[in-house]
Amino acid sequence: MSMGYAATAEFDPATPAPRLLVLQRLLVWLVAASCAVVFVEPSPYEIVTLAAALFFAVTNLRMRIIFAPLFFLLFLINLGYSIGAIPFYGRPEVASWIATSWYMAVTVMFFAMVLSEDTAARLNMLRHGLIAGALIAAVAGIAGYLNLVPGGHDLLTLYGRARGTFKDPNVLGAFLILPALFALQSVVSDRFGKSLRSAVALGVLALAILLAFSRAAWGGLAVTSAFMLALMLLTSQTRAQRSRIVVTSIVAILFIVVLIAILLSFDSVAEMFQQRATFDQSYDEGRFGRFGRHILGADMALDLPFGIGPLQFHNYFPEDTHNSYLNAFMSGGWLSGACYPALIAVTIVMGFRHIFTPVPWQRTYLAIFAAFLGTAGENFVIDTDHWRHFWMMLGAMWAMFAAAQPYKARRDPAFSAEGPTTSKDWIQGSNPPVTPRPGTSTPRDRQAA
Repeated sequence: MSMGYAATAEFDPATPAPRLLVLQRLLVWLVAASCAVVFVEPSPYEIVTLAAALFFAVTNLRMRIIFAPLFFLLFLINLGYSIGAIPFYGRPEVASWIATSWYMAVTVMFFAMVLSEDTAARLNMLRHGLIAGALIAAVAGIAGYLNLVPGGHDLLTLYGRARGTFKDPNVLGAFLILPALFALQSVVSDRFGKSLRSAVALGVLALAILLAFSRAAWGGLAVTSAFMLALMLLTSQTRAQRSRIVVTSIVAILFIVVLIAILLSFDSVAEMFQQRATFDQSYDEGRFGRFGRHILGADMALDLPFGIGPLQFHNYFPEDTHNSYLNAFMSGGWLSGACYPALIAVTIVMGFRHIFTPVPWQRTYLAIFAAFLGTAGENFVIDTDHWRHFWMMLGAMWAMFAAAQPYKARRDPAFSAEGPTTSKDWIQGSNPPVTPRPGTSTPRDRQAA
């Protein structure tokens, strides 16, 4: 594996052969698309990601200094898990959980290193792959819920909720949020033909999220969409762009309202919706309910430096933690419990600092950051420890941090960064030209003088 270290994101390696470059981008698309099929283990995602990692390792995979905090925090989190699991390694489910956790950490570094090179083009392939996989998962969930596939209702639904190609309806709903944000971005900013196709895709994804009957996914889609659109307004360059975002967003909201109204006209949907759209579920309330367990578990964690080990919480309480931050403490003790929220917090802080960095992939960045921030909030009410798409987003965030460093360095008062002038520039990931403002000089001019 070719390994190199640099303080910033800019390298001057030999440009890969065109065929190799195309194959690398196709692999990114395939990995992203396979993320939507995880109802079997090992899932296609594990197999494809492993194959892609080996391929990139022998073709051009680079480690950078900027990834050091990410690497060490991931290592410490999983070291804590491994220490906490020592008394339980004889149990296959615990050993499998530890192996999966380490593998998720490897995938984070994989995405960070891969997407930090040829960033614009590979992010574009990642986006298209996620949308393709999401549409497959969404259509499967809808078809299963509506009983359109013979014998597929039991396979594609769970407890009367669409789950598609996932084991859990909650995970299906959470996974579909980022592709839905990508589709929403296209609806509010692309030309009419592409915008219309994206509107159809958004409708399919929104329908699947609704039929998953996941309260976290419902709220997550609403909050992350609003947050992303607000960031798009703040980063838009023209009044026309901002006006279109506002008008199209209003139309999209009306569409979702109409879709919900149509769905609620069906008794079975209305009954499930009414049941799920409340905050007084039996497993949420009481001393040992979801939030009661959070308080008791947090008090318990203070007295257990090494935790109680992975998958052991249900031996002390009626159900699992349903809180990823608490689970880090209970599974890996103080080491994992401190490092996991630290990793999330550092990523979020860096995420806010890069919002206004003028990079060619800014639109994609805003969607991924919004979805990541939403999942970080969802961590308080659900276990996301092994959600493949969550770790993918984490790796993508750090990749974009690394790739953005040259652009941040160019934010000199004497300069104004302009984006790529053609769609080809966006696809090829070319750097935006830097033009001196009138009455100023470039560093090269000053050096020549």
